Amino acid sequence: MAATSSNPTFSTFSPPSSTAKPLKQHFSTLPFPQNPHSTLRYRPLHISSSLSPPPPKPPSAVKTAAPALTASEHFVSKFAPDEPRKGADVLVEALEREGVTNVFAYPGGASLEIHQALTRCSKIRNVLPRHEQGGVFAAEGYARATGRVGVCIATSGPGATNLETPIVEVTCSITKHNYLVLDVEDIARIVKEAFYLANSGRLGPVLIDVPKDVQQQLVMPNWNSPNHEHLEQIVRELSLHMLGKHGTVYANYVVDKADLLLAFGVRFDDRVTGKLEAFASRAKIVHIDIDSAEIGKNKQPHVSICADIKVALHGLNKVLEKRVEKMSFDFSEWRDELLEIAIPPQYAIRLLDELTGVNAIVSTGVGQHQMWAAQHYKYNNPRQWLSSSGLGAMGFGLPAAMGAAVGRPELVVVDIDGDGSFIMNVQELATIKVQNLPVKIMILNNQHLGMVVQWEDRFYKANRAHTYLGNPSKTETIFPDMLKFAEACDIPAARVTKVADLRAAIQKMLDTPGPYLLDVIVPHQEHVLPMIPSGGAFKDTINEGDGRTKY
Repeated sequence: MAATSSNPTFSTFSPPSSTAKPLKQHFSTLPFPQNPHSTLRYRPLHISSSLSPPPPKPPSAVKTAAPALTASEHFVSKFAPDEPRKGADVLVEALEREGVTNVFAYPGGASLEIHQALTRCSKIRNVLPRHEQGGVFAAEGYARATGRVGVCIATSGPGATNLETPIVEVTCSITKHNYLVLDVEDIARIVKEAFYLANSGRLGPVLIDVPKDVQQQLVMPNWNSPNHEHLEQIVRELSLHMLGKHGTVYANYVVDKADLLLAFGVRFDDRVTGKLEAFASRAKIVHIDIDSAEIGKNKQPHVSICADIKVALHGLNKVLEKRVEKMSFDFSEWRDELLEIAIPPQYAIRLLDELTGVNAIVSTGVGQHQMWAAQHYKYNNPRQWLSSSGLGAMGFGLPAAMGAAVGRPELVVVDIDGDGSFIMNVQELATIKVQNLPVKIMILNNQHLGMVVQWEDRFYKANRAHTYLGNPSKTETIFPDMLKFAEACDIPAARVTKVADLRAAIQKMLDTPGPYLLDVIVPHQEHVLPMIPSGGAFKDTINEGDGRTKY
């Protein structure tokens, strides 16, 4: 995220949605007159100018006091009636008007004014992360779990670069739009635009860069919940579960043999397609996406449709109404095959699925545990699954769960994590304790970077290349001791090593009020199956073997 030595960064994250809202014009009444003479209303952020100091003001021979404000010109702070309104006040007011009730903000010298305004605002709660990266992941978890825009705020310099590193020339490619605020009178309008852009078309992040001098500058005078019933019926009856590298065999089989593939809002990334030219090679592909830039980017379709999925589905229904014969599919026998697999890490997730009634919000880090959580937890509702499925950011799980717990306090929130991913943002245990967030943490701890170990086993003759995370001099002990991290933050914790004790341990975790950490020790020899090797096709699917097998 963009920042300067004197500029904090304020970033909004919007959640993914299966039915993005159509574009429409928004108008709002601002609490001050717009400046018709301003030549720099807003602009995409230019890093070079952002990193430079502000231009010097013209010299003045004599310093004169500013004229006193008249009664009609005097704007006082909404949050401090005895103080004048500043740019930071306008920013917080604008967030209020957008319905923001929670932000994830880490303070610093360049963002002091914003934090001062937040302390005086009774409607917005700040959840203080222990690292800016934890703040941005928490905002994303909040957005995914609630369907509302998640807001994170950081200070300048390393604070902002921790949100997104490296910063130079990056924000243009990773945000839908970015703003550099140059005039206090632009703040309210820019915030309104930023929220509109974040929620329009293909949802995504928008960045607002607010210089400290603008924060200090004095101010002079429907979304409707979709009906999921029919979609849920389709998923129950027709879903073949996850597709791709670690997807189910039958999902990959169907795509490989299909003569028609309808692709709604997909990217055709390599973890799904494998060998691109072999993916759905027999099928006519219809790619439907609200973002025209995604169509044909990786896989060239035979038919491309740029549209809101809801509109496209209505159109397809009209086409199908003309068909005389009815189509009938029964995949129940194929789906039942998945239930026969029961090896330790998968079993832990199966038990969690059973004991939570499949209604928990689940976040994950990145690695084997992520794939197992995708395969073996039965997600019944939208916004239950929070995972860094694009860039694959280790350390995502814990802060994402933190954000989800803030946004959906009525639901059980569980971070299914690996020991490698968990340790990357372990400091957020302190935030969870201080905020008393009832996040349940289940670590599948194999003392290794499990996914890399799996590749070493399969393709490098099990030669270990820096993938052991324990203490080499004491391999018989669990290191680091996750229970001591929890103890340091006054969070109850337990470790389980035997399958026979697992059910009771998970139940205790769920029954304990507040946060809880459960360290589940699993063997590092387990592999995520099925598996299609990188660059492979369906015919290359691996269905058997693990780290105990010689290849």
